Amino acid sequence: MQALDRAMLIADILSAGTIEEGLTISELSIASKLPLGTMHRILKAMSEHGMVEQDVLTKRYRLGTVWMEYGLRVYDSMDYISKIRPELERLSKEVNESVYLSKPAGPEAIIMERIDSENNTIRIYDQLGTRIPMHIGAANKAMLAAMPETEAKRILSSLVPAEELRAIQETLARIRRQGYAVSHGERTAGTSSIGVAVTDRLGAIIGAISVGFINYDLSEERFKFLIEQVVETGSRISVRLGSQ
Repeated sequence: MQALDRAMLIADILSAGTIEEGLTISELSIASKLPLGTMHRILKAMSEHGMVEQDVLTKRYRLGTVWMEYGLRVYDSMDYISKIRPELERLSKEVNESVYLSKPAGPEAIIMERIDSENNTIRIYDQLGTRIPMHIGAANKAMLAAMPETEAKRILSSLVPAEELRAIQETLARIRRQGYAVSHGERTAGTSSIGVAVTDRLGAIIGAISVGFINYDLSEERFKFLIEQVVETGSRISVRLGSQ
């Protein structure tokens, strides 16, 4: 298990969006706090399995293509392509903003897809694969609100102090009543998001769709329009997935 933990640590370091050119073995050793000898053995094993690859000229390591292969297999196995993506594309064109699909993963949510508007050069950019604690952001709160209250409370208890739990639960109750969640500046100042949960025919939460936008000079009319479009899209996706 230790070797696996170390390999995943190295993969996590290499997956950082700010490291496009890769890292040397020395840089990886420093970042992971692992000895050079240990790092050399792990990288050799990871290379043999396609998990990392080394540039022959710079000697820097990058993630191998096997991660993309696995990701594409999972991606292709979802109802996502035929039932969800067309709706995300339609929503992005309708509102001229970036649209996201998030999926719950325990106490966090993973950004699975992002559709950017071609007509809006000023946009919010969240990298695919980014993990966000479930109590932060409109999409995540929408998913928490759609869960059974006992499950939502269990997740929240692992993320926030006990004294903050009641306030968040009241927020989730309001989200359930209105059918959507709103977030203002929780992750990035000057930005907002609107999110709704989507469910399948069994009522299980597939994920949440959300729109992220710059809130400078946002009119009330524009805000209401965004809410309407997100809610309508969420409803259509849920129906496509068999939800009642």
